[in-house]
Amino acid sequence: MKRRQSLGTLFSATLTLLVGLCLATGAIAQTKLRVFSGGTNQRPDLMRVLFDRYQKANPGVTIDIETGGATSELQRQYLSTVLNAKDAAIDLYMIDIVNPAQYFGAGWLEPLNGYVGEPAVALKPYLPVYATSNVIDGKIAAMPAFADAMFMFYRKDLLTKHGVAEPRTWDELTAAARKIQQAEGNPNLQGLSIQGAPIEGAVCTFLLPYWGQGKDFNDAAGKMTLDKAAAVKGLNQWLGMVDAGVLKKNVAEVKTPDTVNEFKAGQVVFAINWTWAWDRFKDDKDSMVQGKVGVMPMPAMPGGKSATCVGGWQWAMSAFSKNKAEAAKLLKYLVTPEASRFLAAEGALLPTYLGVYTDPEVLKNVPWFKDAAPVAMAGKSRPMSRDYGQVSDVIRTTTSAVLARTKKPAEGVDEIESRLRRVMR
Repeated sequence: MKRRQSLGTLFSATLTLLVGLCLATGAIAQTKLRVFSGGTNQRPDLMRVLFDRYQKANPGVTIDIETGGATSELQRQYLSTVLNAKDAAIDLYMIDIVNPAQYFGAGWLEPLNGYVGEPAVALKPYLPVYATSNVIDGKIAAMPAFADAMFMFYRKDLLTKHGVAEPRTWDELTAAARKIQQAEGNPNLQGLSIQGAPIEGAVCTFLLPYWGQGKDFNDAAGKMTLDKAAAVKGLNQWLGMVDAGVLKKNVAEVKTPDTVNEFKAGQVVFAINWTWAWDRFKDDKDSMVQGKVGVMPMPAMPGGKSATCVGGWQWAMSAFSKNKAEAAKLLKYLVTPEASRFLAAEGALLPTYLGVYTDPEVLKNVPWFKDAAPVAMAGKSRPMSRDYGQVSDVIRTTTSAVLARTKKPAEGVDEIESRLRRVMR
């Protein structure tokens, strides 16, 4: 027994010595990677688990994680400062789905074709939206980390109670909402809640009925292709729903948390919001709708097709990294189906691969993802632009003004077209 222990001790000491010699002589290359992993909403705690797994499988790599910025805008401001200075401190960083064109245009990110392959092959396994949102001038600007999307949540119990089927068009939703509102006799019950305040959500509010007519806001090169008649029709659709009593009259003041809180309180039949809202409906102690919520595809306009706003986050490589080969290996690991499955099962982060939506382990933890798949498949990216901040500002402020009735729909669309013509050319 003592001999066995001595041999074991000798083996461990020898192994330690060999590893030390390898490190000292460079036989095991040491690379330190620094990754900016966003803020709390991007779940850096789960990313740390993935990084630790990667380090264990790659003992020559050490990964430092950096976090900060509660919002996409604050994170963009920080990264803009670092990358504009051509600082090599960060190797990989996480960016919002609306940012690849901006970062590519500024020369801040490393095109990934040489590391992951050409777009048609490299992005084929993912949700369709990434083939447009992440490809700039034929170059892959970023790879999908996890998705987000706007969903149509609805009171499953109320639709069942009043014999109402899931509406497929906005007109059908108006009729369904009015029927339930009248039958319930509750003057505080809203038919539908959307975001009309001049925030990022109002960009999607503008786009949903526009896309629902089968229209695109820009082409593959980012040039604006605005169909003004369709845009006016979409804005009139919302105003008609205000007049019908389906949308509240002060819709131009409604922000994202307002929709979540009012739906959670049982004051809304249908509500449009992002993925994270589901957990608030399901888990919050003050939720009045636990077990009563359904998810359905976004309605279309007559003759059109369902489409929704996709959000989410991407991994990009800094153009100034001094460790591009190793950073690329880590990036490829972070965008595998296994990584997507882990983030979905442990963090309820929307998968980037269609197959993960039906994975038994994921559905065990997040059963509603089975209904999320067709919504995510119909997802579209907000306008591609190297100056997305200006594009967003024009669309959201104008949309809010139209909903507040300080601008007429045609006037608002003319303003969007004229102000963005030079930005998106």
